[in-house]
Amino acid sequence: MTGILSTSNGFAGTDPRDAGTGPQGAPAPAGRWRHWVRRHRTLAAGAAVVAAALALAVGTQLAPKGDSVPLSVSNAGPDGAKALGVILRQHGVDVHTPERLEGALAVLRQGSTLLLYDRNGVLDGPQLEALMERADRVVVVTPRLNTLTALDSGIRQAGVVPEAFPVLEPGCILPEAEAAGQVTGAGSFVYDGGTTCYRPGGSAAGLLATSADGRITVVGSTAVLGNDKLDEAGNAALALRLLGSSPDLVWYLPTLQDVAADGGGTSLDDLAPDWARFLGPWLLVVAAAAIAWRGRRNGPLVFEPLPVVVKAVETAEGRARLYHDSHAIGQARDNLRAGLLTRLAGSLGLGPGATAAETIAAAAAVLGRDAAGIAALVNEHPQTEARLVAWSQALDNLEKEVTTQ
Repeated sequence: MTGILSTSNGFAGTDPRDAGTGPQGAPAPAGRWRHWVRRHRTLAAGAAVVAAALALAVGTQLAPKGDSVPLSVSNAGPDGAKALGVILRQHGVDVHTPERLEGALAVLRQGSTLLLYDRNGVLDGPQLEALMERADRVVVVTPRLNTLTALDSGIRQAGVVPEAFPVLEPGCILPEAEAAGQVTGAGSFVYDGGTTCYRPGGSAAGLLATSADGRITVVGSTAVLGNDKLDEAGNAALALRLLGSSPDLVWYLPTLQDVAADGGGTSLDDLAPDWARFLGPWLLVVAAAAIAWRGRRNGPLVFEPLPVVVKAVETAEGRARLYHDSHAIGQARDNLRAGLLTRLAGSLGLGPGATAAETIAAAAAVLGRDAAGIAALVNEHPQTEARLVAWSQALDNLEKEVTTQ
């Protein structure tokens, strides 16, 4: 029987060549698998890549997620505020992060502190009033003009911190600022009205401003709260004292979903002037005219035998125009000088290998003049176009004198 070998001591052994076969010579499961992989290498490799990609996607979906929203307590990037959120929670502050205005109003209660960072200015007056009614204290970060106007806190925008003040001193009697000390001032805004702190250069406006009743505090810098510079100067101390004074903190970042949908907004049609309705048809007419003008057939191509003979005078005039348009006085001077020396060398029989000095000396000998004067003329560097023209005429006269001798 195939696969059985007789040994000298009477025992039977299995043929190594039939290790991957089963009963009646049928392939074993392991052998069938190896055989299939050898025949379908490409398919097996593709399946392995797909399986790895699926495992990576599943792992990514199951991993803890954050976001990239500026000043979000879930954003671990440089512009996020995750570090401050963790520190506040460690100090016993319950940080709420509602995503919509309704959620913020629902979690606000007596004694709560509201952090409002409306970087797009989407909240209107009634929405801000509703927040103010629910919150005990409001910390507004870099508010826009419409937000400040709606808050009606007496605090006004007053510019930015000059680059000469990267760090600002408290300079006020506000306990939070005095305890925090210096803070980062680069790229910050300053506000006027109420009690102001961190005033650059003795100005009346400061990076931190508090209303007269103490309910509203405006912070003109996201760096004081952000991950990137939280560990610099007294940024962390100021942030903790502003936001950690109450056990409940509502960290609210309005989005475009919070825009009031009352149907009374102004659309693009309302903003457009009356004559704009005729602009679309007019543009269609202009486009059709342009297509008819530029899209016409210009006829078949015409083949011209090469090389094309171009007169030397046309080439010279073309180059002269190019030199004139680009104000290339130096290049034009070099070409005129080289042409003069080449022609003089040929007229004086010096040959193509003659140097400029030899050509000038020969011309001076023929004319009976001082070689230094001729050399000064030939080697002159005109600085203006008028002088270039006069110089070229002098060279032409010199060449005529030499050739007429």
